[in-house]
This record gives sequence, C-alpha cells and structure tokens, in this order.
Amino acid sequence: MNIFLDTSAYLAMLNANDQFHLPAKAAWQEILAANTTLVSSNYVLLETITLLKHRFGMQAVRLFNGDILAIVETAWVDEAIHQQAMSAFLIANRRQLSLVDCTSFEIMRQKGMDTVFTFDPHFREQGFTTIPT
Repeated sequence: MNIFLDTSAYLAMLNANDQFHLPAKAAWQEILAANTTLVSSNYVLLETITLLKHRFGMQAVRLFNGDILAIVETAWVDEAIHQQAMSAFLIANRRQLSLVDCTSFEIMRQKGMDTVFTFDPHFREQGFTTIPT
C-alpha cells in the first residue's frame, strides 16, 4: 500500500506541543511497522521545510531531511499537475483550501492512491481515507 504524507502530519509528528502530536506519533509508528511506500510531493516538502525553519530553526530542517525524507519517495509536481491543481483551486474558491492541497489531490488521483497521513479535513472531503481516522 502507498500512503501520501501531508504537511499537517509532518508538523504534528515533529512538534511535541502540537495538539495532534500523540495521535501522529502513534500513526507514524503503525505506518512504519506496516512497511508501506511513503510518498510526498515536492510542494508538500517545500511547505513543510519552510514552516519547520520558521517555527523551529534549521536544526529541525536538518533532522527532517536526514531522518524522515530518507524514507519518503518524492512525487514531483510538473507543469500539468500544477495547472490542473490551479484550476481546481480557483474553481473551489475556498479561503482555507491551499494550492498545495490541490496538487496533493491531483498526485494522489494520478497515482491511484487513496490513503493519506494528515490532519487536514480537506482530504476526507475529497474522498480520501485519512490516517488517523
């Protein structure tokens, strides 16, 4: 099984003060034990790294890069995915929905993925199975 990893899950796992830290940590252990393929997009990674650096500094980015990204496959957003996501983003016209989320939805659909490790309710709204549930 392939599992897509979202920024909200990364941040919850890495921040002991995050309201979702405990369920994120437990879910991460289960995901690792299941020996699944982990996928994230370059847009999600950019968003995550930017937030980690801003909130916690470069040491957090180094830990993320060395410990987590080593086991995550990167799906690259190309021009076609970006344009499809931008169209969906503009059509949705929702302040809380991000372009990064829309690129994630598109990548997951193109790769036939239905499961995502996230705390963002937009993925469930799009019909994806979220971990934790």
